[in-house]
Amino acid sequence: MVPVEFRGFAWRHAGRRAQAVADVDLRIEAGERVLLLGPSGSGKSTLLAALAGLLTEDSGEQDGHVLIDGKPAAEQQGRVGILFQDPETQLVMARSGDDVAFGLENQAVPRDRIWPRVREALASVGFPYGPERPTHALSGGEQQRLALAGVLARRPELILLDEPTANLDPEGAQEVRQALRAALAATEATLLVVEHRVADILDLVDRVIALGPGGVLIADGPAGAVLARHGDHLAAQGVWVPGVPLPTRPARTAGDTALRSQSLALRHPGADRPALDDVSFELRQGELLAVTGPNGSGKSTLALLAGGLAKPTSGRATVPGETRPLHRLPARRLATRVGSVFQDPEHQFVTATVRDELAFGPRQAGWPTERIDARVDELLERLRLAPLANANPHTLSGGEARRLSVAGALAAAPGVLLLDEPTFGQDRRTWGELVDLTADIRDEGTALLAVTHDRDFAAALAGRELVLTAGRIAEERRP
Repeated sequence: MVPVEFRGFAWRHAGRRAQAVADVDLRIEAGERVLLLGPSGSGKSTLLAALAGLLTEDSGEQDGHVLIDGKPAAEQQGRVGILFQDPETQLVMARSGDDVAFGLENQAVPRDRIWPRVREALASVGFPYGPERPTHALSGGEQQRLALAGVLARRPELILLDEPTANLDPEGAQEVRQALRAALAATEATLLVVEHRVADILDLVDRVIALGPGGVLIADGPAGAVLARHGDHLAAQGVWVPGVPLPTRPARTAGDTALRSQSLALRHPGADRPALDDVSFELRQGELLAVTGPNGSGKSTLALLAGGLAKPTSGRATVPGETRPLHRLPARRLATRVGSVFQDPEHQFVTATVRDELAFGPRQAGWPTERIDARVDELLERLRLAPLANANPHTLSGGEARRLSVAGALAAAPGVLLLDEPTFGQDRRTWGELVDLTADIRDEGTALLAVTHDRDFAAALAGRELVLTAGRIAEERRP
């Protein structure tokens, strides 16, 4: 276990005028377990990245010092383990055991010690398979437990957790939390965890540090005292404080059919079962249809097929006025009919500035320059992105990136919008903003399909809910 200290730390991403954090002064003692709270854009992930030595000279400008055990963090990477939101970004090998061994091999651990430590780490997180299990065959929760085993096998003295359950269904998130509790009980490592959902993580920590915009310190102390004294303020800032009610925007009467799915199915080569099998539904103007179900049930596959972004093995998705199925429409035509917002916003950014990102779809659709400029200006103001117009999309906060991804999908004015986990990784404030934005889009007549694990989001907006299990519709629910 090691102490951690920030002394006057500031960081500005390359290409940005404003600093992500400024003048941060914090000390975390060796062995402390700390929850870092704050709204989207308060610099929480930036602080973790700084401790992990991931902020390089060519990616931005740093002032001040980040110290681990009194030495610069960039020189202490071997003593640090970090677990990110998305386990797929950390899994690098085809077999589970090899993935855990990868980090040990990079640390030059003697060969005869590697596999005992691999087995020990897998057992510590309750990994349900042997080391031969293919990583591609794991569920989201299993992948995250494997990624956690990879971190723990290296026996770090400082463990950093950046929203470790944000990308999981409720069952997978619970599995990971149980694994964390068991694993942390067996180590004396210093812990710093970022988590929006406070109630889910409080029993793992003994101290809470709450940050405001730019890394400004709001509160610091025991969890109960911080939440009792600052709960209302933290909720207003975007923290998921337990017991604070959430907004709802009830559905209105839906209009005509905007998209029709007819027996959509997809089987990947060599798969033992279809990823999606015989799924039919209609999506109507002015409604939000929620698609729910556990990880691996086919939800994201359905969004890809319904959006015309993948070719089905059988069946078709169509919209009124088009004789061809959506997957056969040219990209220029498809952009004006259906917009898609991916689970990870950065996966769909293709330009170097926010303004160019918003202009990309209309340009592809062949709009004239004056019309493009007017549409981009409208969306920049509507989604509060105007101050970021010239920023690189990959430097945005989670909430900003999600707003940009929605705006980009709306830019060419499609009649249908498909959202894959739209509230993934959002704080309470940006969650509420997304609820309002989505409701406004819906109430203007756009048809929306949202793949989501977020029960609160579905309850706030959905007129209907399709529950998928093993690639098929198991149930249709109405509020």
